[in-house]
Amino acid sequence: MIVDKLTSEEQRTLLRLAREAMECGVKGGKLPALDRVSLTKHLLEQGASFVTLTVHGQLRGCIGALEAYQPLVDDVREHAVAAAIEDPRFPPVSEGELNGIKLEVSRLTRPVPLVYTDAEDLLSKLRPHVDGVILKDGHRRATFLPQVWDKIPNGAEFLNNLCYKMGVRDDLWRVKHLDVLIYQVEEFHE
Repeated sequence: MIVDKLTSEEQRTLLRLAREAMECGVKGGKLPALDRVSLTKHLLEQGASFVTLTVHGQLRGCIGALEAYQPLVDDVREHAVAAAIEDPRFPPVSEGELNGIKLEVSRLTRPVPLVYTDAEDLLSKLRPHVDGVILKDGHRRATFLPQVWDKIPNGAEFLNNLCYKMGVRDDLWRVKHLDVLIYQVEEFHE
């Protein structure tokens, strides 16, 4: 669980910086330097985030990191640009689309392994709408943020779709013991 939540002001700051970064990236500009003195300790701490772009409630881009490797503020800015112009599922966002895009930021907890014995045990241990899930099979991996439970509330379907996203047969989680990690998010949006 997220224990040390961001304040509403910190959330607004991240959303504003994410929007500025996205617009700058779409227009081909260089990100402006940050005034780090004005940023809080939380924003400067190492943090992992995903930035999700939607248009009329439909996914338009989503990129992020599962492990913290840079200050949260830099992570959010980097992923805002990447979600707009580097998500391989979509063409790059055009300048004309910018006003219609809504931003969502998800700040992740550190993923932890989920110990389970078999497929039924795995299903029983997943917490819909709470846990983000990472499936790993060798070098392949895929994740769904906890928000995906809103669209796929059935645990078996959730795992089937996650296997599909990983590029393996959708029932692999039933027949092979995969590495499963879970995490939670603090999600906020414009």
